Amino acid sequence: MKRIVVLGGGFAGLIAAVGAARKLAELNIPRSDVSVTLVNRDAFHSIRVRNYETDLSDVRVPLADVLGPIGVEPVVAEVAGIDAGRREIALARGAPLAYDRLVVALGSELVRAPIPGLADHGFDVDTYGAATRLAAHLAALPSRPASPGRFTALVIGGGLTGVEMAAELGTRLREIAGVAPSRVIVADRSHRIGAMMGDGACAAIDEALGALKVESRPGVTVASVDVHGARLATGEEIAAETIVWCGGMRAHPLAAGLPGPHDAFGRVPVDKYLKVEGIDGVYAAGDIAAIQLDAAHSSVMSCQHARPMGRVAGHNVVCDLVGAAPIPLEIGYYVTCLDLGAWGAVYCQGWDRQVATQGAAAKQTKMTINRERIYPPRSGDAAEILASAAPVTQAPPVR
Repeated sequence: MKRIVVLGGGFAGLIAAVGAARKLAELNIPRSDVSVTLVNRDAFHSIRVRNYETDLSDVRVPLADVLGPIGVEPVVAEVAGIDAGRREIALARGAPLAYDRLVVALGSELVRAPIPGLADHGFDVDTYGAATRLAAHLAALPSRPASPGRFTALVIGGGLTGVEMAAELGTRLREIAGVAPSRVIVADRSHRIGAMMGDGACAAIDEALGALKVESRPGVTVASVDVHGARLATGEEIAAETIVWCGGMRAHPLAAGLPGPHDAFGRVPVDKYLKVEGIDGVYAAGDIAAIQLDAAHSSVMSCQHARPMGRVAGHNVVCDLVGAAPIPLEIGYYVTCLDLGAWGAVYCQGWDRQVATQGAAAKQTKMTINRERIYPPRSGDAAEILASAAPVTQAPPVR
């Protein structure tokens, strides 16, 4: 029996495993000849982009619900290493896992700055576990002793996650505080909160944060954090018992062991077929991989690109195994939809992020994306699950 192994059960990895199973079924290759195995650190597919939301009850999908009906084997294990020469995957526990073809889709992780005290007193929403820890902390605030910073939250990082987190907290913390005054601040070293979104979207961000009574503090650097709050590089102290770190992202550390020059995010380069250059039989997709989409732009670390990358990688890894012609990845558009809490959202089109809609209309689009579009089928129907991984690019979200 030949074995295809997919590492990672996120947006790229799950759909790559389904895509491989789909192609094998299309070619009428029985599971007794070629198996597909997905290795993930836990038993869930996490809708990670929803971790900033207040309600976390539906942000995880059991992998078995998606993989079981199509005959893909899930393995719950932490990946410790990739030996491309021996075609083996080292696991944190247990024997190595052999493969004939491999898709690396281990994703990305939060970059944690070496700010004194941040590791001990800060929160984040990088994982489901981290998000539930923050939720428990927020829920317990009313029972804590009164203090100047009890109902103050400082979000460090004014990128997309930081803006979404701050906007959500604008309402969430006020409801938790009840009649007590609350305060939410979003701080960043950049000259403007959400600066990477461009002037048009920044205007919507400013309006939304103002309406939600979220304070913007651009151009500041946090020097240290303790149980009472944060100290800025200027010496200013902010009393805040809730500090949420929303810094940048980097590729999974195992990307460093793959060949080729890595980009600033630590991502491994792949060709237009999602093949890792310099290693036979190894493909990569999602946040761990960088593919050039056109003359000026490479893929971004988001589910928008991870999912089509996974579809094509899953298709092509089977083609590689059986000697069929692979297909290139083609993504003909780029959009950004930023959640702005109770105010709404802002929906931008193109790499220059021109605002198409904002407010309540854009919020509807964001909810469709976050709660429907990016989910795998949960019907248990094998045909529907396999069809969801067809190697085609979805049309842009309806706005």
